[in-house]
Amino acid sequence: MANIFCDTNCELHYTQAEKLGLKVINMPYTIDGEDKLADLGENFDAKAFYDKMRTGAMASTAGLSAEYYYDFFKPYFEQGDDILYIAFSSKMSATFEYLEVAINRLRTEYPMVNYRRFDTLNICVGTGMLVYLGAKFCREHGDDIDATCAYLDELVNRVGLYFVVDDMKYLARGGRISPAKAKIGNLMNIKPVLTVKEGKLDVCSKQNGVKKAYKYMTDAFAERYKATDGAPVIVVDADNPQASAELTSKVREIAPDAEVWTQSVGPVIGCHAGPGTVGVIFMAK
Repeated sequence: MANIFCDTNCELHYTQAEKLGLKVINMPYTIDGEDKLADLGENFDAKAFYDKMRTGAMASTAGLSAEYYYDFFKPYFEQGDDILYIAFSSKMSATFEYLEVAINRLRTEYPMVNYRRFDTLNICVGTGMLVYLGAKFCREHGDDIDATCAYLDELVNRVGLYFVVDDMKYLARGGRISPAKAKIGNLMNIKPVLTVKEGKLDVCSKQNGVKKAYKYMTDAFAERYKATDGAPVIVVDADNPQASAELTSKVREIAPDAEVWTQSVGPVIGCHAGPGTVGVIFMAK
């Protein structure tokens, strides 16, 4: 049986990860000076986390060391089974440089193991969507990881992801935009609608006010959504239940036959997006 890996930056809920038998790499973050590991929502108190951010607590993220990756993957290389890691975008973190150091070492020690890493070129549940579909496909097709990567190649450019942040200062803190742009945008009530393009965050629209930004998201969903292999539509929020409920209602009006999941934005993504963020993720035309 192949070992299928994901990391917690994929934001796939832990209950789904357990159903699919996934091995989970817990990514680190720090809140108010305390080091923690993300856990796909199993023990994450979203309201407490985002309330801390609202009151000024610093939140940050970090990568993992080569030694950590080596120790984590070694038992699975020792088993000799195929290994597939469906990962978040390599363009968003330097952690994959350390991963490659560890994997190259393990490949030398265990040359017969078939190891594949699939770069989803996405983040948050944009990655989680491909983890979900890829793991389902793999389990249903004899744990063939090469066929699974070919399947994911067909889907990787069809993930629709749109989100709106409440305060751009958190994007500035994470280096995603300049502090000056964040300050001006907040003062002018400009709400950028963000997506992922070619593996990196991208502003696809700038709207005057949050209502127009949310409408842009729902319009984009209505235009682009396509039911695909039982994939859900996923609405996420960073302690913004009212906006999440409204967006979920709109999604269900537009796609009444779709399965809709709602869940919290996890702490690693939340460090950069900040409280109040709302987004929708789906398979697109």
